[in-house]
Amino acid sequence: MQKSNCTVSSRSVMRWQTRPVLAAAVGLVLSYGPAWSQSAIDKDADDILVAMSNHLKGLKAFSVDYDTDHEIVDTAGQKIQYSASGSIAASRGEGFRMTRKGPYADVEVTFDGKVISLYGKGMNVYAQLESPGPSFDEAIEEFRISTGLDAAGADLLSADPYAVMTEGAIEGKLIGEASIGGVQCDHLAFRTDAVDWQIWVQKGEQKLPLKYVITTKWVTGAPQYALRLSNWNVTSENDPKLFAFVPPTDAKKLEQVYSDEVGELTLESGE
Repeated sequence: MQKSNCTVSSRSVMRWQTRPVLAAAVGLVLSYGPAWSQSAIDKDADDILVAMSNHLKGLKAFSVDYDTDHEIVDTAGQKIQYSASGSIAASRGEGFRMTRKGPYADVEVTFDGKVISLYGKGMNVYAQLESPGPSFDEAIEEFRISTGLDAAGADLLSADPYAVMTEGAIEGKLIGEASIGGVQCDHLAFRTDAVDWQIWVQKGEQKLPLKYVITTKWVTGAPQYALRLSNWNVTSENDPKLFAFVPPTDAKKLEQVYSDEVGELTLESGE
């Protein structure tokens, strides 16, 4: 497995180019304005996306579980799908905690409003990044820049998911209704020059995203990234201790973070 080596510096320039919209982002982002013609966006789709964004912005605290499928096209032209799962707990103004267990890594990422900490459980190693500011947008963008990973879907944590997600959109429409995990959803599809993306939004008062799929159109095989969200909890407060990382006494601090070709964050001691 090839790896890209990114020094944990405040401003490296690596970015992963499969996001439809995350040009800021998270910033795990930035504030963007829609760059599309309103006439190209179906009003029903636009209204649902606005309602979802407003609902997410209004959540002071939440937790959610997720599963991802990330497709890679190998040199022989075969499409391989890698899966991972984890959870997110976040409180605006306080921080977030994300876990991710994939085929090559078991990683925890925490943000306490100042420092982003990455902990590799299997190797018992960690790295830390200084965030340029206290917002989720600033912390997630720093994560992306310093690790080279896009963290697709993190735009849903942005201060303005609608602006981030519609950045570069040239078309959008309501496909219809669908059932995700037994929950009725509105199925939306949007396009940009580089990618197509779809999102399934829970119907009713709780306008929560339950599935998000990004298709990279101009890469051989049109690989997809799929994110499925479940077990949303938007009524309970999160304990601020969740966001405070205290490294185990025997953990080794690293100065480098590695990302690989399957989109995994890898923390290794190098020994």
